[in-house]
Amino acid sequence: MDRLEELKGKYASVLAMIKTNGIRLDHLHVDQDKLYMHGAAPNQDIVNAMWNAIKAVDPTYSDLTCDVQVDSSLPQPEPPAQRTYTVVAGDSLWKIAAHYYGNGVEYPKIIAANPGKLVDDKSIIHPGDVLNVPE
Repeated sequence: MDRLEELKGKYASVLAMIKTNGIRLDHLHVDQDKLYMHGAAPNQDIVNAMWNAIKAVDPTYSDLTCDVQVDSSLPQPEPPAQRTYTVVAGDSLWKIAAHYYGNGVEYPKIIAANPGKLVDDKSIIHPGDVLNVPE
């Protein structure tokens, strides 16, 4: 396997994230035995998310050189589709988070996605309430 394919495989999750978030890659090649990525992203949040994805693969990213700048003229990505959940008797934010995220400790994501309905972990939910549950 050549070095480019090896590095593309290693950073496959980053390259997938780049594709789905509207980052334009102008260059993707190997330079001095490192994967070189150069391009532009529609906003700084996406650049930050890309760096988080890179660090999740390899915290040192010693085999990567990445130069992605913000270009606000690029189209902004579509916001993620909002899924909803209708509360049933016996539900709690912890149970709903455990169902959707695999871990109840993630319930603050649900609180943050429902600012008009939920204030904090003491907020009461009732059967029939429709909650936004972010991806």
